[in-house]
Amino acid sequence: LRNPHYLPETSVKVTLLNMMITIDGLTDQLLGIAVAKERPDLEEEKVKLVLQGAENARQLKEVEDKIIEVLGSSEGSILESETAINVISSAKELSNEINRKQAIAEKTEAKIDATRLGYHPVAVHVAHLFFNVGELCNIEPMYQYSLAWYVNLFTHAIESAEKSELIDARLVFLIDFFTYSLYKNICRSLFEKDKLLFSFTLAATIFGYKGILDPTEYRFLLTGGLGQKAGSEILPCKWLSEKLWLEMLRIDDLPVFKGFPHDFKKDPARWQHVYDSATPEEEAFPEPYQSTLSLFQRLLVLRIIRPDKLTRAVQIYVEKAMGAKFIEPPPFDLAECYGDSTCFTPLVFVLSPGSDPMSGLLKYSESKGVALESLSLGQGQGVKAEKLIASATVEGSWVVLQNCHLAVSWMTTLDRLCEEFVTSETSPNPAFRLWLTSYPSPHFPVAVLQNGIKMTNEPPKGMRANMMQSFLNDPVSDPEFFEGCSRPAEFKKLLVGLAFFHAFIQERIKFGPLGWNIPYGFNDPDLKISLRQLRMFLNEAAPEQSLAVPLKALVYLVGECNYGGRVTDGHDRRTLMTILTDPDGGPFCDGIMDDNYRFSSGGKFFAPPEGDYNSYLEYFKGLPIAADPEVFGLHANADITKDQKETDLLLESIMLTQGSGSTGGGKSKDDILAEVASQIKESIPPIFDLEVANFKYPVAYYESMNSVLCQELVRFNGLLAVIHSSIGDFSLALKGQIVMTGDLDALGAAMYDGKIPLMWAAKSYPSMKPLAAYVTELLKRIHMLQHWIDHGAPPTFWITGFFFTHAFLTGILQNYARKYKLPIDTVVFDFQAMRAADDFSTKPEDGAYCNGMFLEGCTWSDEEMTLVESEPKVLYTDMPVFWFKPTTDDKRDSFPHYLCPIYRTAERRGVLATTGHSSNFVINLTVPSNKPENHWIKRGVAGLLSLSY
Repeated sequence: LRNPHYLPETSVKVTLLNMMITIDGLTDQLLGIAVAKERPDLEEEKVKLVLQGAENARQLKEVEDKIIEVLGSSEGSILESETAINVISSAKELSNEINRKQAIAEKTEAKIDATRLGYHPVAVHVAHLFFNVGELCNIEPMYQYSLAWYVNLFTHAIESAEKSELIDARLVFLIDFFTYSLYKNICRSLFEKDKLLFSFTLAATIFGYKGILDPTEYRFLLTGGLGQKAGSEILPCKWLSEKLWLEMLRIDDLPVFKGFPHDFKKDPARWQHVYDSATPEEEAFPEPYQSTLSLFQRLLVLRIIRPDKLTRAVQIYVEKAMGAKFIEPPPFDLAECYGDSTCFTPLVFVLSPGSDPMSGLLKYSESKGVALESLSLGQGQGVKAEKLIASATVEGSWVVLQNCHLAVSWMTTLDRLCEEFVTSETSPNPAFRLWLTSYPSPHFPVAVLQNGIKMTNEPPKGMRANMMQSFLNDPVSDPEFFEGCSRPAEFKKLLVGLAFFHAFIQERIKFGPLGWNIPYGFNDPDLKISLRQLRMFLNEAAPEQSLAVPLKALVYLVGECNYGGRVTDGHDRRTLMTILTDPDGGPFCDGIMDDNYRFSSGGKFFAPPEGDYNSYLEYFKGLPIAADPEVFGLHANADITKDQKETDLLLESIMLTQGSGSTGGGKSKDDILAEVASQIKESIPPIFDLEVANFKYPVAYYESMNSVLCQELVRFNGLLAVIHSSIGDFSLALKGQIVMTGDLDALGAAMYDGKIPLMWAAKSYPSMKPLAAYVTELLKRIHMLQHWIDHGAPPTFWITGFFFTHAFLTGILQNYARKYKLPIDTVVFDFQAMRAADDFSTKPEDGAYCNGMFLEGCTWSDEEMTLVESEPKVLYTDMPVFWFKPTTDDKRDSFPHYLCPIYRTAERRGVLATTGHSSNFVINLTVPSNKPENHWIKRGVAGLLSLSY
């Protein structure tokens, strides 16, 4: 096991020997390698001295044993034994001789050690970076690197780095060469999303062990601090969110930022230019912060004012601290990867959606003149794979085993086969290579990953590159396919439309839930089957037949089957079909034959007039490299959502590489956890008294809300009981009064990271909030229920406060059905948006007033009583109070509206429930709108009951 963690109850029963190398041990090992390579004379002399010392010790031991033997066997006085006197005399002479040799050896060794210590800085540097690399597997299971591989890389650096007679200059050359060599070699096996992360953690590790980077500041950057702060509910200005103001109050705990919140509160306008800027990472801060803060400390300020731009700021930090080459990953080079391999080392392609290395590999094998056999693994393919490998190791050909992640049970066999390459008496043919492809999988053999050469080759990013790739790949690149349709003008228009649609739905994933509730793996086979069907249907359609006839069938096949077959969420399916068929920009719309028809409001994306193959490639080259959100039908604010998603992913991934060490300065981890636990324990009230609640609100036929309340109290009591017991036990475990169990250890780790502990989440309503905000919202929910118990049902319900919202909604319908004696399955909701000035002091005759919902993707205008576009940088706004009016289906009001889905959290994603909807989905609200429904569907507009902060 790598770095195993055993609980105290296990540790006290056994003796644990941790064979994992330590920083000090690795430093000594690397120092020996460096000196052996740089000064072999010194290392040889050092070895001789060690051997000589061992020989001297052996001789002394022999003499001591002989003396003891003589003393034990002599009879009478020892002074009268000539043998004993001779032995002791010779022993003294030998001892004196050894002492003289040892004194000389110690002086020589001191000189050698002094010279060896000159190389200590490079050994320390390389040792620390190994532990950085070792933590990457916490992000993706395929990021595995062995110590032997790492030492070989270090040896190569010693041999290849620039030489110098001056040891200080030589150390600089060695450190620089090794660091960049490590970056290049690791980068080729990382996904794009993790390359900047690796550069940043390299910088943090280097400046951390040098003492330049404060670990408490680094921790704050990753977590935003812990615990509640007094005054967090009173915002100093309109443009700062509650979450950012709370983090700003927490930053006051760092010595460098002492007084920062107070200074900000005095004059927030000094900082507004940073908040408003399109490039806040480049803006000058107000003094004295502009001149006193370090490059790294600027990142902390950006986290608490414009966190969406933190990823770009990290990039600038790495560039200035480490050099531009550390933010420019080297391009993928198959020939270089092959050059680094041998017949013993497998080459592993780590796949991502849309990537297919086979075409490139086939071309490369042809250029090398090597026979290549490929096999897609799956059930029953293991025996075939073994035969292929056995024959290829003899003949010197290449074998490609695709989709290893699908053959989990065969992975142990693969591990054995790769081990046999090295241990077998007969080595494989030097020309033999084993190529493997696999999606990230925890079941892939670690030994194969550590000893093999890993590569990632992701598909091109961006609309332009994606559309270009669709035309460069088979079948469009085949002239016979491209020019072989009986209706060429319509075919080529729809070809471009299909390429646009394919790129559109793939690129939309980067906007998170605004794009798709679930990130689907749309890929090239979906496109290829759609392209072939397009050509087939147009060829089979009569020449005089309207395009609308084959288009109707194509819309169903492409939207509902080829691509829609992956879509499991009903609202995502609605979005997919809207993108495909929207009269305003849909690529499968009759209007596409008009040369003035545009796919987006910006007008840059369209299907050009009929031309030859190259004319379309030229058109693609003229498209913008990065498409604006408007191309996807989204508001400009979607870029902020995308950037924030990137920031969150970066920080969460870095957190996974941090282990569980102490803070390194200020309060210890235990002190911080004790403080947070104490805060939570004091703030959470005791469980509800169900007996009192059931007495005051008994089950009543005409008042279902009584049952709703009592059921809610039972659910909240389950959560409160877990919180109270776990916090109490955790506090005792911190003091050492009870055993720190696995669950309590996980509780502490989650609290330290500012996350909701798993044992609470298992009993809780869904929430994406950090720990402090979660506790605040929980208290608000408890207060709502307590007020209901004390004063009766409120006239307006805070719909967010319910543990199980569907029970509340069913209760409203049930009351109406029983009151008017209607079958419950005929009763539905009608919705009426209320004005802010309306009177909500009394509850309506039927139904309920509900508030507490938020809008994402647009905002509500109380003046116009309709949905309108969002204001710049405002991602979420309050929805108006809605009157949930029960009625029957035939009596529903009809008005221009958008059918707005309401979700419990901003993630929108859930598991598929028995209702056919996601478990995160609550209800569809009819919200007044003066724009076509398709406009808001492409905007990704939805209502949320709870935000992520």
